[in-house]
Amino acid sequence: MKAISNIVLTAVVLLSIGIAHGKDYEVNKVVGGCNVVMKSDKNPPIAGDNNVSVEITDISGNRVSDPVVVVEYSRPARSGMPPMNYTADTVMKKGKFVGKMSLSLPGPWNITIKIIRGGETALARLTVDVE
Repeated sequence: MKAISNIVLTAVVLLSIGIAHGKDYEVNKVVGGCNVVMKSDKNPPIAGDNNVSVEITDISGNRVSDPVVVVEYSRPARSGMPPMNYTADTVMKKGKFVGKMSLSLPGPWNITIKIIRGGETALARLTVDVE
């Protein structure tokens, strides 16, 4: 009987670890001949600081590490509130471009990932609902 209760307890602990460590919020886009994957450490993104990473690969799956990547995020004007426009600069770390978005309010936010490479700019646009 003790062995069964130990097995059940172990299973409960392992399952709760999986729930406690949820998957990052992830969005995939294809722009300018590249695959763009943006991840946020919060799923769903929250009002406040959200660490983001952007990984860019060419169609063959090879990492693209030479562009400048800027994450712009905005919220349109609402009744009684002006529009909000912000920029998160990124730096290259371990093959990914990382930065921080400080989303001030819950609700829909527009995110544009600017990829500047070889004098050309590609834009990956998405909308995120922030909690």
